Amino acid sequence: MNPAAPLPLWPASPEPGLPLAGQSGPRFAHASHDGASVEAAALDAALRDRLSAARPPLCGLPLDRPRIMGILNVTPDSFSDGGDHATREAAVARARLLVAQGAEILDIGGESTRPGATEVPVAEEIARVVPVVAALRAAGMTVPISIDTRKSAVARAALAEGADMINDVSALCFDPDLAGVVAEANAPLCLMHAVGTPADMQRAPRYDDVVAEVHDALAARIEAALSMGLARARLLVDPGIGFGKDLHHNLALLRALPLFHGFGLPLLLGVSRKRFIGTISGAEAPKARMPGSVAVALIAAQQGAHVLRVHDVEETKQALSLLRAVMGWDE
Repeated sequence: MNPAAPLPLWPASPEPGLPLAGQSGPRFAHASHDGASVEAAALDAALRDRLSAARPPLCGLPLDRPRIMGILNVTPDSFSDGGDHATREAAVARARLLVAQGAEILDIGGESTRPGATEVPVAEEIARVVPVVAALRAAGMTVPISIDTRKSAVARAALAEGADMINDVSALCFDPDLAGVVAEANAPLCLMHAVGTPADMQRAPRYDDVVAEVHDALAARIEAALSMGLARARLLVDPGIGFGKDLHHNLALLRALPLFHGFGLPLLLGVSRKRFIGTISGAEAPKARMPGSVAVALIAAQQGAHVLRVHDVEETKQALSLLRAVMGWDE
């Protein structure tokens, strides 16, 4: 290399365009429409605002950068960590560790929704989840708590003990009464896309156009939630990676994440340790899929995802801090 030759600087200047989904880092100057590139300034004003506007804070957390949601499964059969935190003591200890590592939200689940899982009785799910929420609040833990449940009775009991939001993998399709419970509590609700139930969702899922169909299905569930009395400002969406999708469906959705910003809602993504990461990387054991999980989390952050639901909090936080530093997003 000729040392006197001019070298390109990267990034040469602050990235042009508008903030993506209200984030302080990624921006966009163009959008794809009907296969063509359209300048952001030429987009319909309402769509442009939905794509770029700041999202409301989530449980008091500004969504100007990705927030880390630490997974706490209090189940005997979750695909990655089933049985690891099934006692109250183990769950509380794990929660403390996740927060110490950098989790900004905890997502507590008492029913496995892995492929092939069967439904857990309401009373059993409450017995797994609610005492953990109560113990964390009694111990003075103030971090926001999300409850990963499809059931209104579980949500009601957990919210009464100090939980802050609900993460429903069925998007109110399993138990419509959940909408009233969430609306009464004025709690945030994540609507996730899924096909079928955990017991059968991975039996040869098929789509003609997975991105369009998932987008339209989520649009319909948003409208359903609004008709049930929920406030739009309290909703999040999740494309449901691995829930009724095969490898190619998952990859197509990950490539198209910015499309979902068109709802004008916060975007939550849960890909941590999922099977498609193992299929691509050769990591058969879920706990061996941490590097791939972090890689996908970084891709999602670059596409404006607001909440990253992960098992490996410390590693994800470190990777995000490097991404932001290299990209100059904190300058």
